[in-house]
Amino acid sequence: MAPSRYKLIYFNARGRAEHIRFIFAYAGVDYIDHRIVKEKWPEIKKSTPFGMLPVLEVDGKAVCQSNAVARFLARQYNLAGKDEWEALQCDSLVDTLGDLKQVLWYYRSEQDPIKKEERRATLLKETIPFYLRKFEKVISENGGFSVGNSITWTDFVFAVSLENFELIFGKDSLEPYPHLRILKEKVFALPSIKAWIDKRPQTEF
Repeated sequence: MAPSRYKLIYFNARGRAEHIRFIFAYAGVDYIDHRIVKEKWPEIKKSTPFGMLPVLEVDGKAVCQSNAVARFLARQYNLAGKDEWEALQCDSLVDTLGDLKQVLWYYRSEQDPIKKEERRATLLKETIPFYLRKFEKVISENGGFSVGNSITWTDFVFAVSLENFELIFGKDSLEPYPHLRILKEKVFALPSIKAWIDKRPQTEF
């Protein structure tokens, strides 16, 4: 069977597509990294499966939902854990991290400066420590990986999210969570990932 042809469609941003790009980079898979300008989005939106990005085209067939795409690719390239139990842990951690990212999105999109400061205070005092302490414990118990004892797509999701976390809250924001910080650094130091980071377009998020 001929290798699949992949085209990843997203904005010129890391956002919801970067962990997918990490999978491609790590697996050494050629793909089209198609970045659209926001001005063209209203027109392109009509042609997407559910009016959202990213979209992955596999041999011309389009599918959306970033984590579903990432999970599919992770299975193709042996990044979904060693067995069904590890695959389940990958899904559980990614979905739980998604809950935290949703809260962070509410904070970032808040327009009222007073409410935004209130949200920030709650995040820093309660919400973020609650999640990050638990993630820190998981990674510590797994010897530096999020699941099992080898790289999975979940490590890429964490690394990308932690990069954004540092941009929002500062470079020292991960100091209380050394295992999370080391995981992020370990992923970014992987030769194939480093090569991607060195050449990728520089974007705010």
